[in-house]
Amino acid sequence: MIKEYQSAPGRWLLPLLAALLMPGLAQADEALFGPCVACHGSDAGGNVSLGAPALAGQDEVYLARQLMLFRSGLRGAAQGDTLGAQMAPFAKSLADDAAVASVAAYLAGLPVPASQETPEGDARRGASLYNGNCGACHGGQAQGNAALKAPRLAGLDSAYLARQLGNYRNGLRGTDASDGPGRQMAMMAGT
Repeated sequence: MIKEYQSAPGRWLLPLLAALLMPGLAQADEALFGPCVACHGSDAGGNVSLGAPALAGQDEVYLARQLMLFRSGLRGAAQGDTLGAQMAPFAKSLADDAAVASVAAYLAGLPVPASQETPEGDARRGASLYNGNCGACHGGQAQGNAALKAPRLAGLDSAYLARQLGNYRNGLRGTDASDGPGRQMAMMAGT
């Protein structure tokens, strides 16, 4: 499976050194992302109308793990997970673990897009629910926490977040014993 970098500096230093020493590498990674552009956008900022989340600036290890889950059939195979089923063949089209790592590194290096969504709902209640249930892992500003394998949630559209919480809660995601972070999230979504 994908090698998880041990130190925080290694997570940004290695791709930077590779880009400086091998200028063609970034273009190769961008080419691997080519089929993803139709749904996730050329800037990887996502597409709310297609249900495709923003991927730019997301944690590299998290992205690689999700792609590996799609490739292995542990994500996107549950009956009722239509959008996950649409994603699975694209992840499976990546030739090997090195291609997965390259796409993940490319996406992690892109700037986080500004949200285009106008917030709705009760922000005070939402903050209370988030801080009481989610913030300990995903961070006080929803910035994510790589050490806890918790992705950045800031910048993701509310429909995507609601759908994923429902997928966890309804057993469409995070049910396999080998997906520790997914199982933990499924348990939390149940609360």
